[in-house]
Amino acid sequence: MIYFCYFLIILLIIRLLVAFVNYLSFAYLPKTTSLTSVPSVSILIPARNEEENIGTLLEQLSTFQYDELEIIVYNDHSTDKTESIIKHWAALKPNIKLLNGDTLPKGWLGKNHACHQLAKAATGNILLFLDADVSVKKGVIKRSISYLQQHDLHLLSVFPKQIVKSFGEKVSVPLMNWVLLSILPIYLIRRSKNKIFSAANGQFMMFKAATYKEIWPHERYKSNKVEDIAIIRLFKQKKLASDTRLGDNDISCRMYVGLDEAIEGFIKNIFQFFGNSIIVTITFGILTTIAPFVVYLYMGLWWLIAYLFGIVSIRFFVMLASQQSIIQNLLLVLPQHIIFLLIIIKGLINNKQKKLIWKDRNILQDL
Repeated sequence: MIYFCYFLIILLIIRLLVAFVNYLSFAYLPKTTSLTSVPSVSILIPARNEEENIGTLLEQLSTFQYDELEIIVYNDHSTDKTESIIKHWAALKPNIKLLNGDTLPKGWLGKNHACHQLAKAATGNILLFLDADVSVKKGVIKRSISYLQQHDLHLLSVFPKQIVKSFGEKVSVPLMNWVLLSILPIYLIRRSKNKIFSAANGQFMMFKAATYKEIWPHERYKSNKVEDIAIIRLFKQKKLASDTRLGDNDISCRMYVGLDEAIEGFIKNIFQFFGNSIIVTITFGILTTIAPFVVYLYMGLWWLIAYLFGIVSIRFFVMLASQQSIIQNLLLVLPQHIIFLLIIIKGLINNKQKKLIWKDRNILQDL
């Protein structure tokens, strides 16, 4: 059993080193911008029942000063005021366009179909897919294009800085960065050809239009509920330079409102965080839960204290890198871990039942 304890400690040290490297790598878009050219840009926004968010995003985008910028919003059969809000902004700004959705074809998931239709309507040399709940500031377009050009990327994704307000969000939303930044060195996404070092976020994905329209990735993964990760893996497989950055105050998002919505949202992609392996996901959940108890029982109090210090250190560096409250997340370690286990359990149940309702659609149904 002592060797199992050594294994747990080594695993903790590896995760701590990954979190530390992610903190040191300062994986944000550069503040300074230098464009080799000024390409036309299409900002593409899929929206379904987004009356709480779409007006704010369009107001922000309407202030952007960029020579060739079109903004197309796909209204995916919204039953609230989303369409009227889009029409209001389209009447004010000629570069804002409304695209009303067709009937969702069999075999497609709603967002993937919306993104595909948006791309077909876009005219820009750069395609930027934004979720309606993302908040952006003026410099983000030039910062993104500058980084894209600097590294000759075909795909750039950004994990927006997460805004959490309710207690339910505080014990759930930070889990995404806790997992991501303690098992994946962001530094290696662009530098390594191995697909295992892949991560992307569909809330912010920027493509060279020529590359996108040669591959049509949303069509290729039309039924994939975690299409963002599938797409960046495809790009790496095709040796198309890609990268993922962390968001700062220029790119933020309140991803979910409340605990229930956060749990349902994370259920969609919890297994994808671990290479789409249910076994690896369950193993990680079990090991991170039992490790402190096993270390204490077989190695004693001082080793337990050292192990707990490692857990705290991982959280510390992850929160620094993701620009989240350190004290708040340290105080919520236990409830966050309970929610993490609950997400895994519910994910297993939903997979068996093939039922997960998101935006009033069952995204686990047979397609």
